[in-house]
Amino acid sequence: MIRRTGERISEGKFAADVPVDLIEDEHGWSPGFSPEDVAKLDRVRLALRRGDVAAAAKEAKVYELTLLAGE
Repeated sequence: MIRRTGERISEGKFAADVPVDLIEDEHGWSPGFSPEDVAKLDRVRLALRRGDVAAAAKEAKVYELTLLAGE
């Protein structure tokens, strides 16, 4: 069974919601991602790491994180 979901990742001051398919089966490692979705997550993570918001935004919704309160 395949279920459409989103995976949230963050790097530095950015976060992204990446649409992926969650693959569920009878195996012990279920659920998991397809190799294509794993590659997409890696591309978005690397783009955020280097500050390339435009590249990350091609495959995900990108957010900039702002600290509102802290010590």
